[in-house]
Amino acid sequence: MNKDQSRGRIEQANGRAQETIGRVRGDKNQELKGKLHKDLGRAQAQYGDLQENIKKTKPHT
Repeated sequence: MNKDQSRGRIEQANGRAQETIGRVRGDKNQELKGKLHKDLGRAQAQYGDLQENIKKTKPHT
């Protein structure tokens, strides 16, 4: 697991928590910020996954 994968998944979890707290409190701004962080974390994790897949498929020369 590379740093983009781990940081992205942590950001996803933090965003999910922030989104839930915003929903419970009725704070739409916090809920939207949480959703944004969750989506950005997902993108970063997917970028890390792509890097790992490229490393695995590179021929060893």
